[in-house]
Amino acid sequence: MELSNLEALPGRRIVRHLGLVQGSTVRSKHAGKDLLAGLKNFVGGELKAYTELLNESRQEAVARMVKQAQGLGANAVVNIRFSTANIAAGAAEVMAYGTAVTVE
Repeated sequence: MELSNLEALPGRRIVRHLGLVQGSTVRSKHAGKDLLAGLKNFVGGELKAYTELLNESRQEAVARMVKQAQGLGANAVVNIRFSTANIAAGAAEVMAYGTAVTVE
């Protein structure tokens, strides 16, 4: 499966558009890590626990999007975008979406 944030794949020709595909996950923070992150806010710096959580969430959202695209018979997804949203206190959704296509 080829993935691209471009509208087309350079050197490849899109022969069929299969439609929008998406994958999402909703994750919450671990209470212990949240406490440590709160303390880090006083000193500044990267909140590594949150960075890891978002990286894992993006990977899971992309995997679900790819699975949906494969179900449609796609061999590529183009114009991929990511979106995040707060769902509830301490929980966020990460969504990956794009256009499933068949390329030659």
